[in-house]
Amino acid sequence: QVQVVESGGGPVQTGGSLRLSCTASESTFSVNTMYWYRQTPGKQRELVAAISSGGDTNYADSVMGRFAISRYNANNTVFLQMNSLKPEDTAVYYCKAAGVNLLTYSYLEVWGQGTQVTVSS
Repeated sequence: QVQVVESGGGPVQTGGSLRLSCTASESTFSVNTMYWYRQTPGKQRELVAAISSGGDTNYADSVMGRFAISRYNANNTVFLQMNSLKPEDTAVYYCKAAGVNLLTYSYLEVWGQGTQVTVSS
C-alpha cells in the first residue's frame, strides 16, 4: 500500500525559513506529479505548489518568489523550501502524490497526513 509521509513542519518566526519533505514509499507506484497543499480551519484546502516528473513547476500567486518546490525522482521525494514566511502561511501542509499503480495500471492519488507550520509575528 502506498504511503505518503511529510516532515519538516514546526514553529518559525516571521521572515524565517522551513523546508518540508515528503516521500511516497511504494516501488509499484509510478509517481507523476507531486503537490503541496495547505489548509487552515474553516477554509478549503488550497494548492501551494506542484512539480511534474519532468520538473515543470506551478505555484500559487501567494507564494511565488518565496517558496520553491523540488523533487528527487529516484525515491519519490518532494521538497518545499519556504522562505520569507509570513503569519498568513500558517496552516497544515499536505503532500499529494499522483501517478499510476504499476500492478493494476490504475490512476492513483495518495495524500499524506499533513504537517503543521506555524509562523509567529
